[in-house]
Amino acid sequence: MTVQKKGNGVGYLTLETGEVFAGTLHGAPLLSYGEVVFHTGMTGYQEVMTDPSFAGQIVTFTYPLIGNYGINDSDYEAAQPALSGMIVSELCEQPSHYRAKHSLAEAAERFGFPILAGIDTRTITKLVRKSGDLFGVIADRPLGAEEVLAFRCKHAKKSLVANVSCSQIQRYPGHREHIVLVDLGMKQSILHNLLELGCRVTVVPFDTPFSQIQSLQPDGLLFSNGPGDPSELIAYCSEWRKAAEKYPTLGICLGHQVLALMFGGGTEKLAYGHRGSNHPVKELTTGKVYMTSQNHGYVVKEETLDKRQLAVTYRNVNDGSVEGLRHVSLPIMSVQFHPEAHPGPNDTSHIFHQFLQSMRVIGAKHYA
Repeated sequence: MTVQKKGNGVGYLTLETGEVFAGTLHGAPLLSYGEVVFHTGMTGYQEVMTDPSFAGQIVTFTYPLIGNYGINDSDYEAAQPALSGMIVSELCEQPSHYRAKHSLAEAAERFGFPILAGIDTRTITKLVRKSGDLFGVIADRPLGAEEVLAFRCKHAKKSLVANVSCSQIQRYPGHREHIVLVDLGMKQSILHNLLELGCRVTVVPFDTPFSQIQSLQPDGLLFSNGPGDPSELIAYCSEWRKAAEKYPTLGICLGHQVLALMFGGGTEKLAYGHRGSNHPVKELTTGKVYMTSQNHGYVVKEETLDKRQLAVTYRNVNDGSVEGLRHVSLPIMSVQFHPEAHPGPNDTSHIFHQFLQSMRVIGAKHYA
């Protein structure tokens, strides 16, 4: 069992709408800013902490007690967290779990981001639901509206995907299909799922040109999850489309959104996003409902899709938004949710098997 240090003192969350929340500051006592979002999962805070899709965001946890099972050495989704901070109601100071190596506050201090505890997270969640796009700053003092606005302008200039994508090609051995994984902010769980299926995986930076992807001779292509507004990646879509039209392709989360953009579709920002591990999604061909893990603030606009090219395969039960697509004539598919399911339910792990099957059907190669 690890006993964490007490908080560093009083900290404040100042929202752009003028509200100020005071709490106890844990982790790194640094000024931090970003979009304020909420996550509804009861567990999975370590995966949230290290999921690159949370880059530039201050994550409010709706579950009241966070940190009770500590931080282990196995459940990291990236080597370095990209989120701006955490807001919790109660931070457990004495975690208890046989795999725990550190407390959450110790991990925050090590990785350099703040946790503000003792906050009315229900009120913040209601404010996010009401305001939608809500920006905030964590500091050791309350800030004025002009200061918060200045930080928001600074935040808008960040290139989120470029900051979290790998900088060079990474190769992982396997005895089955060779998959090139375009890293838009990849969760390690996606890589782990492919490796467990025996795939050989080559992870490439997000801006890798088609010619270089082609030189790697993949059997299939996967566009990963990642942070930010998908429309900021339109400049890369023509190169990505060349690759998607040549190889069986799967897109996950942000990868799903950019696949829609490649084929002329559009995206838009949700009022307050889907972030949690209990989102119901309906498969349209079977009527079956899956419980899914999700983390996204943008969705594909269904009315912008060219139905001669893309068909909707999954739909969100709660709000009817697009949760999956398939190309009508090419082996291209995408899902808005996370089939790697870490954290969250594993109802949709069959997505990876369908992806592998799409490679085998076209007969590119045969594997034992």
